[in-house]
Amino acid sequence: MKIISTNISTGTTIANKKGDFKTGIYKTSVIGPIRLGKTDVVGDTVSDRKHHGGLDKACYIFSADHYPFWEQKFPDLHWTNGMFGENLTVEAYNDLTVNIGDTYKVGTATVQVSEPRRPCKVLGIRFGSPEMIKLFNDSSFPGTYLRILEEGEVQVGDEFKLIKRVSDVSVSQVYSLFSKERNNINLAKKASEIPALAKATKDSIKANFKL
Repeated sequence: MKIISTNISTGTTIANKKGDFKTGIYKTSVIGPIRLGKTDVVGDTVSDRKHHGGLDKACYIFSADHYPFWEQKFPDLHWTNGMFGENLTVEAYNDLTVNIGDTYKVGTATVQVSEPRRPCKVLGIRFGSPEMIKLFNDSSFPGTYLRILEEGEVQVGDEFKLIKRVSDVSVSQVYSLFSKERNNINLAKKASEIPALAKATKDSIKANFKL
């Protein structure tokens, strides 16, 4: 797993029937290191603090390996790194093999996998199609949020070095509980018992499965 792009946003205002709103999903690549803080990436716009940023969602990563699939789905878009609103575009990252609670050293930071990304309407706006939400929900590769255990700087070329693994439940498996595995009570129980899983996702699983 290696960083191929670091991305931040200065914020974009979107016109909406219910009123204009600002979003940080339109990210662009930056040159040089960026700093991973406890609650966000320094210099990045986080407009909706209720659903983005915070201790469990300080940084979002997405796999560069899945860009070709989405480029085929949306060939008319101008494709650049950061398209999914990720702070770090990472090659050789796979949601099927990265587990909740995995702890990595990357650059001078220490980070922990906390929860899969679950899309909201803004992703559909970013891709110019409400269909994007369903397509993303049906995929097995949502990318993941990171908890920052030790703040530090990261840059292009830095590799994620696994230093600790605390569960055998992958990012993709947790994500599937909100789509393909809505009836998998055993997986739900197992996931909900992982201390490192973000509270918001844990609470959603417990509510959905009545645990």
